[in-house]
Amino acid sequence: MPRLILSMDGLVLKEMPLEKERTTIGRKPHNDIQIDNLAISGEHAAIVTILNDAFLEDLNSTNGTYVNGQPVKKHVLQNNDVVELGKYRLKFLAEQNTGGSEHDEAVSFGAALAVDAPASGVPPVEAAAAAAPAVSVVGMIQILSGTHAGRTLELSKSLTTLGKPGTQVAVITRRPHGYFITHVEGTVFPVVNGHSLDAQAHRLNDHDIIEIAGVKMEFFSQTVQN
Repeated sequence: MPRLILSMDGLVLKEMPLEKERTTIGRKPHNDIQIDNLAISGEHAAIVTILNDAFLEDLNSTNGTYVNGQPVKKHVLQNNDVVELGKYRLKFLAEQNTGGSEHDEAVSFGAALAVDAPASGVPPVEAAAAAAPAVSVVGMIQILSGTHAGRTLELSKSLTTLGKPGTQVAVITRRPHGYFITHVEGTVFPVVNGHSLDAQAHRLNDHDIIEIAGVKMEFFSQTVQN
């Protein structure tokens, strides 16, 4: 499990595992990681954790969020990255793999559709889980609207990115017990069967209708030969 080590002026204050899908950081008490310092905004930043991958997002903080000395708005955290919030440091430690890894699949709903390659604006991410276990059922997405209506995508990767970078992005993760969709980027959350999701992962069922970045699509499962 990925974890953060909080320190200030070289002194380690706390070590925190990233157990939730979405972890918020800020000065206000309701944050998962509260840093009671005036240099920290009330809701400063958030980390979305998918399997062992973590996406950092600055929540329009006053003083900004830095990673390894560089200002960021959105950043895919790598092992040993140091997130800087004022005088505080959060070192990100990823769980190391012992087996092979799969690259993610990105599907952009912009001018071009990219499959099996990261969409423009979406950093490449290596799924931290080993190759998805062999199963007799694989998830599928059929695009119902937009330029690519009728296109069917096989969700064979551990992590599939869907959406329009800079507008709305979600990820579908393939887990041993099913497929889950999680919001990653944008102020508008994905809609499933007419209901807007929250920040937590949502399990997909056959014939769920998903809407991301104005594009509707249907999730269904298909039996494949092992």
